[in-house]
Amino acid sequence: MTAKISYVDVEVGTELPARTFSVTRATLVQYAGASGDFNPIHWNEKFAVEVGLPDVIAHGMFTMAEAIRVVTDWAGDPGSVVEYGVRFTKPVVVPNDDKGAIIEVSGKVAAKLDDNTVRVDLTATSAGQKVLGMSRAVVRLA
Repeated sequence: MTAKISYVDVEVGTELPARTFSVTRATLVQYAGASGDFNPIHWNEKFAVEVGLPDVIAHGMFTMAEAIRVVTDWAGDPGSVVEYGVRFTKPVVVPNDDKGAIIEVSGKVAAKLDDNTVRVDLTATSAGQKVLGMSRAVVRLA
């Protein structure tokens, strides 16, 4: 696969289509099984509260993975991501109800770089709080 977006068609300031991701306790259990991360802060409310968290929280790597989907969906090829990094600023708190939590992610082309690459800055929030900081991806376009 190759990126479906052409470098020449992209300008600094180009906004990527925003996405909203739902996270439930079931989602966290599925992710724990896939990742092997069974830390009880991600599934056991009593334990999470005992260690000072407000409730069960989503895995940081899960949150990071959901956020980059905005970029891979836009580019059309997950392999087009050359670099990706974030800072975890706040946890995504996932209540034990039918709704769970929502992660809202938007992105914008912040710089055009060499070799048909662009830097995309992402904003990820949940419950009105920024959950990822310095969330940036370098993407090679067509």
